[in-house]
Amino acid sequence: MLRNDSLRNIALTPELHDYLLAQGRMAPDPLLAELEERTRQGIPDQAHMVVAPEEAALLTFLVRLLRPRRVVEVGTFTGSSALCLARGLPPGGSLLTCDVSAEWTGLAQEFWKRGGVDDRIELRLGPAAETLRALPAEPHVDLAFIDADKPGYVDYWEELVPRMVPGGLILVDNTLFSGQVIDPFPGEKAAAVHAFNEHARRDERVELVMLPVADGLTLARRS
Repeated sequence: MLRNDSLRNIALTPELHDYLLAQGRMAPDPLLAELEERTRQGIPDQAHMVVAPEEAALLTFLVRLLRPRRVVEVGTFTGSSALCLARGLPPGGSLLTCDVSAEWTGLAQEFWKRGGVDDRIELRLGPAAETLRALPAEPHVDLAFIDADKPGYVDYWEELVPRMVPGGLILVDNTLFSGQVIDPFPGEKAAAVHAFNEHARRDERVELVMLPVADGLTLARRS
């Protein structure tokens, strides 16, 4: 396929990233900033998993735009993405989020309560694939967000796609994986993301685009 090199995405310098956030009216969010700092203090080697500011704003924006009634999240961590998703829910909307860590999600629950969204969020602890399999089999999910262990992505996808309503949206995070998805000898996690990307690309049940948001964000619309 021919490519016009002049249309490549430009590299974001810190200054340009600040400009991007300002132009999107993504004002500093004190609650998300405090959650990120608490995560950094308590789990310093995993703090990079907190959702990026531009992605956080996009999650809330998409939920407000689409007005989903039923949202499912795979991978809660310390709750930043769930907080953003729940903030955008319409009246009566709900978010089911699943994780395996009581420690990490304990911090999440504190911040959901402080953010006034805890009544919209149901947390289920346990292997996410089992949680998804226990959901009703018929299409009933309007929006899903996958951001968990990378080797599990294909399994989560396969559990979610049949449960999405027609026109439902699946968001999948980290699909560029710091650029390692095109390495000739990727590590285990990058290889798992690459395999997922190929799996999703070939799935004729969805329309799919990948965006260079944060660490790569794939959007898939259920046909």
